[in-house]
Amino acid sequence: MNRIKKGDEVIVIAGRSKGQRGHVLSMLGDNRVLVENANMVKRHTKPDPGRNVPGGIVEKEAPIHISNVQLFNPVTNQADKVGIKTLEDGRKVRIFRSNGEAVDI
Repeated sequence: MNRIKKGDEVIVIAGRSKGQRGHVLSMLGDNRVLVENANMVKRHTKPDPGRNVPGGIVEKEAPIHISNVQLFNPVTNQADKVGIKTLEDGRKVRIFRSNGEAVDI
């Protein structure tokens, strides 16, 4: 079970975008994530009339390693470590390490 999933609200804890908060847009493989409005880069693109894409300088999100983001805990308003706990019925749920509350409800 992954500790971070698509749609989670995370805080970037290292790198150029340190301290920024955003939602995970997608998971790229097992160890990279795209976070909205974090790690923005500029790409010079050629126009492609077939796909109706204009040329120019495009600013977009670049992948961040999963170790450089932490899940946002709304109770404490801080980044928090995530653990995995098995319930009595056999299901696995993610929990916040600081207060033990379940992430997935």
